[in-house]
Amino acid sequence: MSLDLRLLDHTLSEPEISLTLRFYYWDGDWLSIGYHQKIIPPHWENLLDDGAIKIVRRPTGGGAVLHSNGITYALTFKKNSYKSCSYEMVNNWLIKSFKELGLNLENGFLKKTTIRDNCFGSSYISDLVDKEGYKRIGSAQYKKKGAFLQHGEIQINPSRDLWFKLFKEEAPPKINLNLTNDEIIRHLKNSFLENKSNLMIENIDFKDKFITKFL
Repeated sequence: MSLDLRLLDHTLSEPEISLTLRFYYWDGDWLSIGYHQKIIPPHWENLLDDGAIKIVRRPTGGGAVLHSNGITYALTFKKNSYKSCSYEMVNNWLIKSFKELGLNLENGFLKKTTIRDNCFGSSYISDLVDKEGYKRIGSAQYKKKGAFLQHGEIQINPSRDLWFKLFKEEAPPKINLNLTNDEIIRHLKNSFLENKSNLMIENIDFKDKFITKFL
């Protein structure tokens, strides 16, 4: 996630960049801790010591997120692009994109609540849930000067065993779209670009990691 902060700095410092969009996976099972989470439960530390998970702290808020066989997106944008990159607009893009793939999503219903250990244990209006009520996409933002970083995790097929060990709750079931994660990312990227046809697009090369840059 340090790369996401670098992209945020580039978005801030380079006038020609309107926004950047990055999709990525995690190597192994990771737990990202929200910026405002101050206490790590002892059993998480035990799982860390046993090598079952790795832990990193996010710059964005919210509860802990298990990154296990899912897709993470990172969107950076300047303050003057907030209207076109708000939670509502991003969620509309994700709802439309996944509906085209056969998965119906809708906004969560909570406007405000206390931070839970498990980010996916509650559904804010900025989150997306499926028709069975399972939270599928959780998003959170971090603001720095005149720009924003928005992280989102798309839960595709998380480890059920590890999820229960971490949160003492059942994991959301696997999403069956008959697509690889790479194919899902390709569709999400193309559908995002459909709404940004008025912007010039380039790729930024960060050590063999390519990120879409919009000018």
